[in-house]
Amino acid sequence: MRNRIAVLITDEFEDTEFTSPAEAYRAAGFEVVTIDDQAGKTIKGKKGHALVIDKAIDEVSTAEFIALLLPGGHSPDNLRGDDRFVKFTHDFVVSGKPVFAICHGPQLLISAGVVRSRKMTAVKAIAIDLKNAGADFHDKEVVVDNENLVTSRTPDDLPAFNREALRLLKAVS
Repeated sequence: MRNRIAVLITDEFEDTEFTSPAEAYRAAGFEVVTIDDQAGKTIKGKKGHALVIDKAIDEVSTAEFIALLLPGGHSPDNLRGDDRFVKFTHDFVVSGKPVFAICHGPQLLISAGVVRSRKMTAVKAIAIDLKNAGADFHDKEVVVDNENLVTSRTPDDLPAFNREALRLLKAVS
């Protein structure tokens, strides 16, 4: 568990919202573990990045990881239709461990019912969804809430997103 980061991800993820943080985490000595409904299957990002899934959602528990990454694209919307991913997300947030969500990533947090009163940002298209779910929305490149939730809007915000995620990871590892 000490250095493992869970990534809930499926087809149609926003390529750089996975690749950029994953590269930054790996360079800092962390293991990035991709999780979907089936281990070993290949998924594709919106721009064609192919990725082989490491673990099936039924094979993992939140206790195995120190942080959770939720990349954007269509992936979070697809995953939140499956209660297993929503429960994993909910349990992770409740554990108090760091969660990093960018672009549409907060859709899983909304479905998990864990955004009320949290300071957050996201892509403009889901800002109203965050507000309606009770989040304290801020249109900024990166928002850190309670020293365990980092959110950003778009791939343009990745430098700030990665910087703040790495800062929190260093504090917990």
